[in-house]
Amino acid sequence: MVWWWWILPGLLGFIGVVFLGTGLSSLFRGRIFGGLLGAIGGSGILAGGAAIALFGMNLQTFQRLTYEQPVAEISLAQTGPQRFDATLTLPDGTARELPLAGDEWRIEAQVLRWRPWANVLGLNAQYRLERLSGRYRSVDQELTDERTAHDLTLPTAGERQPWDLDAWLLARRMSRHVEAVDTLYGSAAYMPMADGATYEIWLTQSGLIARPANPAANTATTGGGWVRAE
Repeated sequence: MVWWWWILPGLLGFIGVVFLGTGLSSLFRGRIFGGLLGAIGGSGILAGGAAIALFGMNLQTFQRLTYEQPVAEISLAQTGPQRFDATLTLPDGTARELPLAGDEWRIEAQVLRWRPWANVLGLNAQYRLERLSGRYRSVDQELTDERTAHDLTLPTAGERQPWDLDAWLLARRMSRHVEAVDTLYGSAAYMPMADGATYEIWLTQSGLIARPANPAANTATTGGGWVRAE
């Protein structure tokens, strides 16, 4: 559906140019009535195509800049005081079970953000997950207690070959030469851990966000120092 906003104005523009050209040609040949009719009709079609193009660009700007794509789902099971087993499920169905220590989970990713005009053309923010870790609310405890962090960039056995290119390294090197790239940066989201809680992680055009996906997660985010529901 995105491309219709470009195909339809382009088709109208082509028809308008044909009519306008035919009308102007008739005027030069002395066919005043037919020439004026063709020129006016062609100009009207061109104006209609331009109006549709502008409307489509405005609509697509809103839709593309608010576009979200699923990144992962995190489900938690408590195994002890400030100890949890996290199940990280990716959109392709791949799942990993990872132990976490702390009060909150935190997921980090590298994000490639395109310029707004590139978003309108259909390019979405790209990401590569980097790390899932536990987080204590107390800074003192963060400095002294057990810390857990898991690398999410490591491929499974046999997945990566020696000749594979690192797209992110290439993007970093080429970003200064490619005007469509806005920036490459690190993005993170964190939420409280609770037994039975499930969260969804999404990537917007601006970075990672997380949302509670069940009542246990919603309860965890509305208490214990987090924003309380009114």
